[in-house]
Amino acid sequence: MLLIEVVYVAVVFLLSVYGLHSLSLTVLAIRNKTKSAENTDNPAEWPSVTVQLPIYNERYVVKRLLDAVSRLSYPHQKLQIQVLDDSDDTTSEIIAKLVLHYKSKGINIVHIQRSVRAGYKSGALAWGLNSASGEYIAIFDADFVPAPDTLQQMIPYFALHPNLGCVQARWGHINPNISWLTRAQSAGIDGHFVVEQTARSTSELILNFNGTAGIWRRACLEDSAGWSSDTLTEDLDLSYRAQLRGWRIRYLPDVIVPGELPATVSAYKRQQFRWAKGSIQTAKKMLPQLWLSPLNLKVKIGATLHLTNYLVHPLILLNLILALPISFSQSPLLKLVPFIAVAGLGTGFMYWIAMQADSKNLLERISHMIALLILGLGLSVNNTRAVIEALVGVKSPFLRTPKYNLQNNAKRLPGSTYKLPNDPTLWIETVLAIYALSIVLYLLHEGIWRLLIWILVYGIGFTYIAGLGYINSLQAYFNSKNQTQNTPPILSAQSLPIPCENPLPKDKLVQLDDIAY
Repeated sequence: MLLIEVVYVAVVFLLSVYGLHSLSLTVLAIRNKTKSAENTDNPAEWPSVTVQLPIYNERYVVKRLLDAVSRLSYPHQKLQIQVLDDSDDTTSEIIAKLVLHYKSKGINIVHIQRSVRAGYKSGALAWGLNSASGEYIAIFDADFVPAPDTLQQMIPYFALHPNLGCVQARWGHINPNISWLTRAQSAGIDGHFVVEQTARSTSELILNFNGTAGIWRRACLEDSAGWSSDTLTEDLDLSYRAQLRGWRIRYLPDVIVPGELPATVSAYKRQQFRWAKGSIQTAKKMLPQLWLSPLNLKVKIGATLHLTNYLVHPLILLNLILALPISFSQSPLLKLVPFIAVAGLGTGFMYWIAMQADSKNLLERISHMIALLILGLGLSVNNTRAVIEALVGVKSPFLRTPKYNLQNNAKRLPGSTYKLPNDPTLWIETVLAIYALSIVLYLLHEGIWRLLIWILVYGIGFTYIAGLGYINSLQAYFNSKNQTQNTPPILSAQSLPIPCENPLPKDKLVQLDDIAY
């Protein structure tokens, strides 16, 4: 029992370390808020920019993206648009027609396809860079919608600092109010951008390019050895390599590029799995270089906690698993737990401040905090699996997160959706929901109150995540049944009111719903 008690206290202590880190970033963000503003002037001559749009099977959102990018108000003679299309479904047909349409309007846009999807997104970006004409490289994922003046807002910052390698815009949200799931996601992303990115950027700490809605100086990309596919977070990996070579990354909180949030729990779990596994892969790769670098100790500690932040999830899971045996213990070590756990409130404070900065009222903040807490605990199995796979070196492909062109008034997903494989963690989450709720009943029966609320939230979290998983599975089942009777409203090349020259051969197209994504 002593070993269990020591492990439990260690778990709570480590969770509090990450909580204190969040608290310190929140304090830095509040203190340095005014530093994020900096006067910029438009250059006498705008530099050349290549906009890269990495696409893989995005038939629902690709037209929205290309329409938005075609409206960029950046001087057209200085702008090149690359559609980096690795699709193997009808998305390529849609792109081919749209590209022809925009070319007829004088837009410098090219449709680039590879015969082999080597390196996934990072491979596509590197392939496109070979033929890019721009001095600066802007990147927008398929589910983002940049405003016409986005490039003009961001490019002038490069002239302020010759060693500025990248500028990152803030992510906005197209569909934050569809459900509790999207509200929780929006709160989590806002905490990262409003607090964490602001604090790191204004305090000269290491921060990361977020994979989209940012611009790189081409010289920085080339000096930092470019994109690499040996982790699932090529953006985080490149960010650290660039900054360890002396380049800076700047976060621009006033430039907001909205993106679509995953609308199903299976899609969100896939996204989180990729981020968690890729972060730990990057930590394994970059931490030795980080600690051998001449950076000061504060920067090294902050970067270490940044890269290893997803270790919080196995710690959360351990905390639950140990809850039942620890309930029987009367060890004096457990008296330390409440004091250590207080430090963990830093994470909640960070999200609270982020929502306050977005002018959310009290009820909205409370609702979003509850949703975020439930979602965070419920995801611990999914993300723990990702962390373990990264630590032991299990390789996996870059799996995209399906998006559906949803707005806040969306009532349901399109009739034919991108299939996702069966969720391997669903049964574990179900068992843990039962386990947590059983502990709650035991604690109530025995009158033990010190862990009751915390374990109850665990039970609700796993019940919520598992329940959504079952609901999504049933929806997918009935969608597949309905597809045999009805033709779903899918955007296709034939539905676009523009001519199509040289479409992809029929033998290169596959039925989307036959693929296990």
